[in-house]
Amino acid sequence: MSTTRQHPPGDLGREPEGAGTGADAGVGAASSGPVERQWRTLSLRGIGGIVPTARDFARQALHDWDWLPATSADGRAAAEDVLLVVSELVTNACLHADGPEEMRIGCTAKVLRVEVVDAGAGQPAPRTPHRGGRPGGHGMFIVQRLCLDWGVQRVAGRAGKTVWAELAAPA
Repeated sequence: MSTTRQHPPGDLGREPEGAGTGADAGVGAASSGPVERQWRTLSLRGIGGIVPTARDFARQALHDWDWLPATSADGRAAAEDVLLVVSELVTNACLHADGPEEMRIGCTAKVLRVEVVDAGAGQPAPRTPHRGGRPGGHGMFIVQRLCLDWGVQRVAGRAGKTVWAELAAPA
């Protein structure tokens, strides 16, 4: 896990200015750089049913990017892992950061990246020691176990943060 790296292993980085934004729920692809990436952005400000809305948005992106319907057990597991990570990151923002402001999901041929933006000052971390079987406190532990890497990005001079996680594309 890295919480300081600006460009983690999948090298998707932040969404380029002007790409994947707008009223169309943020469908976009960046043209610069060696990695072709596709981004989707969903505003979560002031909506009800935030977690199911975020999962539905991610599920539609997975359909559009041909992760779903999956043709193998590994493909189905990879898609379910993405949906679980979306749920955990959005729920964490709801519980500990006064709610998420935005979710972005980006995809290359090898890596899928989920980003949740919130205005909170806290630092997410898996609880240690992890206590299986006890309610609560499992979200970031689950994210850590399912993802290639995850971390937190902050912008100097601005409140809040972006919590990101990267998962491997199905083989």
